[in-house]
Amino acid sequence: MAAMKPRTGDGPLEVTKEGRSLIMRVPIDGGGRLVLELNNDEAAALRDVLLEATEA
Repeated sequence: MAAMKPRTGDGPLEVTKEGRSLIMRVPIDGGGRLVLELNNDEAAALRDVLLEATEA
């Protein structure tokens, strides 16, 4: 049986390109990561929404 490790945020926010997709890994409270697969159009839309939300 494998040893159980405590789940942590597992590092910083990161994005990697895998094939035609972008894989975004976001650390979440309580441990673990949220993993999203985005195409270029979805990534651009996310960028635009984040820029709009932070320009206050």
